[in-house]
Amino acid sequence: MRKSGSSIIKHFKSSSSSIIGSLALTSPTPLTPPPPSFPQILRILAAGDLSNFCSRRFESVKAETMRDSDNTHRTHDRALEFPEGKVKFTPKMRFISETAKERECCYRILDDNGNHILSSNHVQVSEEVAVKMYTNMVTLQTMDTIFYEAQRQGRISFYLTTVGEEAINIASAAALTIDDIVFPQYREAGVLLWRGFTLQEFANQCFSNKSDYGKGRQMPIHYGSNKLNYVTVASTVASQLPHAVGAAYSLKMDRKDACVVVYVGDGGTSEGDFHAALNFAAVKDAPVIFFCRNNGWAISTPTSDQFRSDGVVVKGRAYGVRSIRVDGNDALAVYGAVYAARDMAIKEQRPILIEALTYRVGHHSTSDDSTKYRPVEEIEWWKMERDPISRFRKWMENNGWWSDKQELEARNDARKQILHAIQEAEKVDKPPVADIFTDVYDSPSSDLHEQEKLLRDTIRRHPCDYPSDVPL
Repeated sequence: MRKSGSSIIKHFKSSSSSIIGSLALTSPTPLTPPPPSFPQILRILAAGDLSNFCSRRFESVKAETMRDSDNTHRTHDRALEFPEGKVKFTPKMRFISETAKERECCYRILDDNGNHILSSNHVQVSEEVAVKMYTNMVTLQTMDTIFYEAQRQGRISFYLTTVGEEAINIASAAALTIDDIVFPQYREAGVLLWRGFTLQEFANQCFSNKSDYGKGRQMPIHYGSNKLNYVTVASTVASQLPHAVGAAYSLKMDRKDACVVVYVGDGGTSEGDFHAALNFAAVKDAPVIFFCRNNGWAISTPTSDQFRSDGVVVKGRAYGVRSIRVDGNDALAVYGAVYAARDMAIKEQRPILIEALTYRVGHHSTSDDSTKYRPVEEIEWWKMERDPISRFRKWMENNGWWSDKQELEARNDARKQILHAIQEAEKVDKPPVADIFTDVYDSPSSDLHEQEKLLRDTIRRHPCDYPSDVPL
């Protein structure tokens, strides 16, 4: 596994995948009017009216009316009229290569030292937005550190961090509006933080107290907020993708000036739901942004064991989805890509796929020890050399928008607020046992009443086997 780990560094550092400063999305098809659907063609034929045929689709019909003497020599010039469009014939047997000559480029604005790449084209970010982005990244990083320590102390049962992926969280969120609906995977707490979810709300959820909106029925970090259009996290990998497309299609039908953004990791692209969702979105022209965090690892499985394709970005073209690859550790590049993708998704009513190349510096979760399957040197290299927060800070300082004094104040303030939120969350009572059986049916069914009765009887008979702080 260590050999596979080293290949991940080579994968991202390889010169064959260039990093550029020009925003260019891979278009799935030439920008021509869509052909009529197969049912539409059948209805036209049944009516006997050929005047409604799209001239672009059947322009080859006239071309194929040739002299018999020409047929033998020009068969390869003909084309097959297929429901999806015209397909040219060829006398040469040629298989489509499994790989392209060059890897898809990676959009980038800032180099590793926070310097602006001169030839880059990007969306401008104001000082106000930039300062908020940076302070949110600092807060997210501090929150991860403290909550991780709280789990290790036995104060919460589970946690996972966003270390190394702070730019993806905050910059993508900054490019959206509150009307856009977010379907997270589980490593997007920063998106919720940007939208206004308070540190106290984070603490209430992780400590599963009665102020938790999920009433303690979810694992820690499974956040959700109706008010902030952030759909509750589900542990099942990639199940959020088809749901997100359905939500986007509903926005389209209601003619809303908004889109859906759904996050998934590189491991999630190996699930059938990923492929079904992309095809569903493309066919229905749903205004949805698929944001893939390609951080190199699906728990202990490296991307080299996930797929043989050039990452994830190339999968979009196969389904007819416009796509772009972006440096996930460059906050400005992420912001610009999502900003442009949102504009296209809404104005053109189409899905967009974004692949952000990054690295999961932390363990997968508190249940994982990543040093068992990847070298410590690899982790430290990404932590020190490719840290997205340090890179963005250098750019801020170059602009005169940040100082050492502000840095100290921001980190101290974040730490105080998070520690206070944890102390308050620990004081709040746990949800009562009755909450286990609510919020599914308007009126609980008879079998739920029976299950609740059996549970209460069991707790009374075996009180030592159940938490004493959960009210009956």
